[in-house]
Amino acid sequence: MTGTRTALRGRAVVTVLAFALTLPAVSAAVAHATPASADRQADQAAAPLHLPRPTGPFAVGRDTLHLVDKSRRDPWVPSAGARELMTSVYYPARHGGGRPTAYTSEAEARLLLESGGLDERISAAAYSATRTFARAGARPASGRFPLVVLSPGFTAPRATLTHLAEDLASRGFVVATVDHAYESVGTAFPGGRILTCQACGPAEKPGMGKVITEGRAKDISYVIDRLTGREATWRHAGMIDPGRVGAGGHSIGGAAALAAMSADPRVRAGMNMDGHFHTEPVGLGTRPFLMLGTELDHTPGQGDGENWDSTWQGLHGWKRWFTVKGSGHFTFTDLPVLTGQAGVVDPEVPLSGERSEQITRAYIGAFFEQELRGRPQPLLDGPSPAHPEVTPRTPGRR
Repeated sequence: MTGTRTALRGRAVVTVLAFALTLPAVSAAVAHATPASADRQADQAAAPLHLPRPTGPFAVGRDTLHLVDKSRRDPWVPSAGARELMTSVYYPARHGGGRPTAYTSEAEARLLLESGGLDERISAAAYSATRTFARAGARPASGRFPLVVLSPGFTAPRATLTHLAEDLASRGFVVATVDHAYESVGTAFPGGRILTCQACGPAEKPGMGKVITEGRAKDISYVIDRLTGREATWRHAGMIDPGRVGAGGHSIGGAAALAAMSADPRVRAGMNMDGHFHTEPVGLGTRPFLMLGTELDHTPGQGDGENWDSTWQGLHGWKRWFTVKGSGHFTFTDLPVLTGQAGVVDPEVPLSGERSEQITRAYIGAFFEQELRGRPQPLLDGPSPAHPEVTPRTPGRR
């Protein structure tokens, strides 16, 4: 598998959603399900979908911003004009007040589910109605808080990082999740537009992983521009401490976080959840970086672990590399949480949706607590009895 194809596994969001229909083991299990198990699956599918409750002391507010970078033309559809981004900003809020927020639009949900062949297992209405905890119009908490910018995997919408964004906001971070135009299966933009994945075809060409990564790095920097400083457009921009900014993401979104750190000194800390790197870790100095991935693909010296080996050697500040036993590429997103609730289980990824979100929240939250708040986190220093699935890794040791 080439580096580009490895990194763009994000294209296979369709694969992870479609596993119930394509894996023989699952098909056999469904065919031979007992009446009791079939009833349980039906009950799960009928129950409302919901994200896990955030763990921090703050309530969570959410605003949605349409950002237009007039200094750049869109790389995938130049005729569309300037580069557009949809951004959800989650922030620490006071308890009480505000209005419920939608997980995603029904049109976006339909495109995602149809792409994965799950539209007959989960309705677009049910998926879009997933219960979230963020509230629109919530009053911001007092104080100034670090900013974390999150970029999703290729073809995946920003909504797939919602449980992590809500949890970080509840712990006292402002979090911006970003949809990069024409790089997801479908994202709603103003004017009733649904932009689909025009980048998917070009992405198959050699070297395009680097192009996408560097483009997203520019997107991340632009989001920071619009949320901090004199030209900030967000109404609560004053609650962000511009001296404490981090970036991270899933799959190629995590690779983009590294590229953003290289290009933008404002990004003080970065993390990558199971993404193949396409750029070298140059210009980082001693800024910290966290790598969290699957055991199958990101054990040192195995599979895509060789790509991480190379990046690891170029990181000269605080760094950690963890793998998660029983995990899959989408373990670090909302997908296993929601598909699990719907009764769709991948036999090749035994880690439950509940454990997936607990591990992701624990390690990503600890990293940003330590590096953007200066609060030491023993969880990051070695094995944890609370998370036996997680193994610290160092290249040269197995």
